[in-house]
Amino acid sequence: MSPDSSPGRPGNPLPQSFVVHIPDADLEPEPLDPRQIVAGTPEVTGRVVWESADGRQVRGIWQITPGVVTDTEADELFVVISGSATVQVEGGPTLDVGPGDMAVLRAGDRTTWTVHETLRKAYAITL
Repeated sequence: MSPDSSPGRPGNPLPQSFVVHIPDADLEPEPLDPRQIVAGTPEVTGRVVWESADGRQVRGIWQITPGVVTDTEADELFVVISGSATVQVEGGPTLDVGPGDMAVLRAGDRTTWTVHETLRKAYAITL
């Protein structure tokens, strides 16, 4: 599936069912805000594969190269496909994630991501 034919994107009707092979899916650059970068030169790529008509539900693939970044999270469930990172939730737990791990982040969580090796995840976000 090419990025231009992503199912569920505005202008592309959602098929009843579809499959995306996450490990080798084509991703597009998603520049980081320089204020989010704490260390290194991490680069982010991603691809939305489905979005609800109201834009509140988003499903996709996201990848980040090694480095340290901060973020404020939305409600998110994700599964790590490859790579590893340590996610420190301010005032909460430290999550060590790697291939096969599923994690849940809450809306408003302030996080610091220390990416040890390029991490690729599949995610479901509720805005």
